[in-house]
Amino acid sequence: MEKRVMTDSKRRRGLAAVSALLGGVLVLSACSDDGGKSAAPTAESSKKSQAQVDEAAAKETSDAQITIAPKNGATNAGINKDVKVTVTKGKLTEVTMTTSAGQSIEGTLAADGLSWAPAGQLERSTTYKINATAADAKGREAHENSSFTTVSPDNSFIGNFTPEDGSTVGVGMPVSINFNKPISDRKAVQDGIKVTSSSGQEVAGHWFNAQRLDLRPEDYWQGGSTVTLKLELDGVEGADGVFGVQEKTVTFKVGRNQVSTVDVRAKTMTVTQDGKTIKTIPISAGSSENPTYNGEMVISEKFKETRMDGATVGFTDDDGKGEYDIKDVPHAMRLSTSGTFIHGNYWGAKSMFGSANTSHGCVGLADVKGAGDANAPGAWFFNNSMVGDVVIVKNSPDKTIAPDNGLNGWNMSWAEWTAGSAA
Repeated sequence: MEKRVMTDSKRRRGLAAVSALLGGVLVLSACSDDGGKSAAPTAESSKKSQAQVDEAAAKETSDAQITIAPKNGATNAGINKDVKVTVTKGKLTEVTMTTSAGQSIEGTLAADGLSWAPAGQLERSTTYKINATAADAKGREAHENSSFTTVSPDNSFIGNFTPEDGSTVGVGMPVSINFNKPISDRKAVQDGIKVTSSSGQEVAGHWFNAQRLDLRPEDYWQGGSTVTLKLELDGVEGADGVFGVQEKTVTFKVGRNQVSTVDVRAKTMTVTQDGKTIKTIPISAGSSENPTYNGEMVISEKFKETRMDGATVGFTDDDGKGEYDIKDVPHAMRLSTSGTFIHGNYWGAKSMFGSANTSHGCVGLADVKGAGDANAPGAWFFNNSMVGDVVIVKNSPDKTIAPDNGLNGWNMSWAEWTAGSAA
């Protein structure tokens, strides 16, 4: 879901992506004698039924409200008592907590099912991920995901990096390092970071700001290659009196070359592997009021199911609540920091895909509630995609996505990219 500046009139037109749900409801409930020849609902008829659509969606969503502390993206979190998962109007059914390297953290679920906390002290300077699931009294599930970094000593800095050691990623995955303190001596720090590939591709860094350094080759990584990141920062003074503490080698593999091109005007997505088209999928992109960004985007996260709340990205009604709040969006894959996803959509009429752009900026694929149908387009794309795969959006009326909005530095020329290097 994309954050946009919206007028009141645009808010009243909000939740367009969900508007086709009623169409689906009408098709299922319209018992007529025309022999099943009734025409599929049009985009116009769906728009006229917005109030009913909102009401139907609200009835289907879970009442459970999950809260994760610290908030997503928090830094300098405490290592003892700051972390807690709570729920209202339901009970927690599953909570998993891992380090960015995939190490599981033990935790304790309260006997009443209303809260969860890690069992012991956390490590300093570590990024953790929490995935929580809860069910309300009717058994309807809600999901919440969060990631945060714990506190580090005042006189040191660390770089939280992606991808993870030992992982396999798509050809578009840059090495992205986010430092927990501003770096004033960028050259000294960049000199302590080396990225090499078995393909022999030249790799250059680009500083987006004082705390973020990304590194990539001129073109996508070669499929099947191995990339090595060496952090030799122990004792490197990144800012006045602030020294690095990391000595680490990270290796990851590059998978097959998969690039998927979304044509907003044609309302299709063409998926290629190693240059050959393997599938064409009908899609529904952003509406004219909330168009999808153009440009080359990299999948940075994958969630089989997740919550999407309009209030978190600026889509609110007059009461301050989100224009939409869907707690079980299936097969969601993040394309930008600001909220662009490519995801499954079970609430829209199937006739919408390939014929109408109705979302708040995301790219939607037909799917089912519960993410249980492997044959649904949303499930197929999720199962055949990996973090680091490239999704290219073209023919949208919106601008090109900013290179630092997600892992999307491919939207800069090589000259622009290397101009941002301190090496």
